Amino acid sequence: MTDMQKLYLLVPLAPLAGALLAGLFGKAIGRAGAHIVTILGVAVALAASVVIFQDVQAGNTFNGTLYTWMKSGNLTFEVGFLIDPLTVMMMLVVTFVSLMVHIYTIGYMHDDPGYQRFFSYISLFTFSMLMLVMSNNFLQLFFGWEAVGLVSYLLIGFWYERPTAIYANLKAFLVNRVGDFGFLLGIGLIAAYAGSLNYAEVFAKGSELAAQDMAGTGWPLITAICICLFIGAMGKSAQVPLHVWLPDSMEGPTPISALIHAATMVTAGIFMVARMSPLFELSDVALSFVLVIGATTALFMGFLGIVQNDVKRVVAYSTLSQLGYMTVALGVSAYSAAVFHLMTHAFFKALLFLGAGSVIIGMHHDQDMRNMGGLWKYMPITWITSLLGSLALIGFPFFAGFYSKDSIIEAVHASHIPGAGYALFCVLAGVFVTAFYSFRMYFLVFHGKERFGNNHGHHDHEGDHDDEEVSADHHHGLAPGQKPHESPWVVTLPLVLLAVPSVVVGFFTIEPMLFGDWFKGVIHVGSNHVGLSELAAQFHGPAAMALHGLQTAPFWLAMGGVVLAWFFYMVRPDIPAAIQRTFRPVHALLENKYFFDRFNEIVFAGGSRLIGKGLWKAGDQAIIDGVAVNGTARLVGWVAQISRLFQTGHLYQYAFAMIIGVFILLTFWFNLV
Repeated sequence: MTDMQKLYLLVPLAPLAGALLAGLFGKAIGRAGAHIVTILGVAVALAASVVIFQDVQAGNTFNGTLYTWMKSGNLTFEVGFLIDPLTVMMMLVVTFVSLMVHIYTIGYMHDDPGYQRFFSYISLFTFSMLMLVMSNNFLQLFFGWEAVGLVSYLLIGFWYERPTAIYANLKAFLVNRVGDFGFLLGIGLIAAYAGSLNYAEVFAKGSELAAQDMAGTGWPLITAICICLFIGAMGKSAQVPLHVWLPDSMEGPTPISALIHAATMVTAGIFMVARMSPLFELSDVALSFVLVIGATTALFMGFLGIVQNDVKRVVAYSTLSQLGYMTVALGVSAYSAAVFHLMTHAFFKALLFLGAGSVIIGMHHDQDMRNMGGLWKYMPITWITSLLGSLALIGFPFFAGFYSKDSIIEAVHASHIPGAGYALFCVLAGVFVTAFYSFRMYFLVFHGKERFGNNHGHHDHEGDHDDEEVSADHHHGLAPGQKPHESPWVVTLPLVLLAVPSVVVGFFTIEPMLFGDWFKGVIHVGSNHVGLSELAAQFHGPAAMALHGLQTAPFWLAMGGVVLAWFFYMVRPDIPAAIQRTFRPVHALLENKYFFDRFNEIVFAGGSRLIGKGLWKAGDQAIIDGVAVNGTARLVGWVAQISRLFQTGHLYQYAFAMIIGVFILLTFWFNLV
């Protein structure tokens, strides 16, 4: 094993070592020891990722097996790494955001009784995500895929004494199982028809797979494979209708919202489809399916952010919408734009989630925006970093989000994939909606009239345990006369460090990632798909692109959303209330999240209960208990009752029975002869 291969191993194993130390020896090493070993592990992984990044920049890549687990027929089950520009970009994003979240957690969870357990979980999650993105085969991909799902289940239900948290993590687990069933079917089809689980070998057989139909169905095999794989992505990346778990996952502590549900786990599906571009390029039907699902998610999940009052849930629905944008880019074969938006989004969305957590700390765990206002003068660092994150989110020129989101919109406009017209409408309308709900949150939280200190105990709140900030009666929120305060440096430092790439990373990386050779040989776009090729001819540098962006429709739509939010919530707050009264049915539809949860409860949960009741009554009670158990006992009793009639103890009766038996035997024998 070479020194560089040892460095590859160090990246996932360092966070794993920290997770094991904090989880197994948490009591022995104490709270400080738990965060030291886990932060050190992630910091080592980040440093190693930077070295590997420089090596990849020099033109060195790696695709090899480190360990062969098992062979079964023609299939080989291996652990191996694929280190290329796509992998190393994901490694940097995962380790950097994870490090920021680890540091932030010191301040956010400082008095929680599960402190060591939390650090163990988030470090274990980092290991799982790194194994996913570094894999070179479908077996290891599936291992990382399931591992991040398991750890997210543990983290969403971290406060297991709260019924809402248990409901949320169970919901996330079940919904992801639906997606993972499709994902496993896709991998099974690949194993059956390609005879391999190695990426390179499967991609090499792409044209053979495209020429085949599924046995007994006549369906194009490559389309079935791609749609099954994407169903897995729909679960992990929360696309309609498998999106319902992500908003409820806000029951977990805020740091995991930033780590899992903004920057890493939910982008696993986007990364997977980009990695599988050699397969998806062979099926326009699959690409159209991806495109329509992503466009629907981008627009309609954005609408739900408008009616939310919980500061974290607004950011959660924003995440759903932005994941829709990434999926739209995948659908029009702009894979590099999807991955580019994945990267920029990881920074500014983690910043917004951590900023929301800082606000929650300053508000003594009150999450309701209706109880805030005017926080800018009490929390200046949180205020300015949240503003920068919001500007990046709405795609303001020169900010990171502008370059990635504008590239996606232009790619959709240039595409001829069926469904591109619908997708273009959705992504353009989504620009206005995103700007409106983002700055609605910004204005309600940081500007306007101060609405805190009124004992709004009935509103939503974070459930963490902070003895210094929660009064004796466990009241959440500021008491009358109390004022908000800025968060400690371990909270604000990650905000500042995340704000920097949220502003500048797009400017410096758009040219190599979208129009250069960074993804050459990694992401494949067919000659019949326009992708970003038309945009490359019009690109004259990031500064020129940003200046041109000031004249485009997305910019004016975004500014329209900002101005409307300012007018509605700063100047005429009576107008939103009047609109709500006038359009009560529409508001009810949005308030109930399009009744997806209700539908699932009635159809799927209710249907499962009916089936379960039927199996209980007919299967358990009637067949198992009634026939197999009680019926057998009754049969034995009946046979015993008949048998006891022949056990009288009288010799003449036994002799008579023997004579009758001999007679029957002889009669039967002579009939046979």
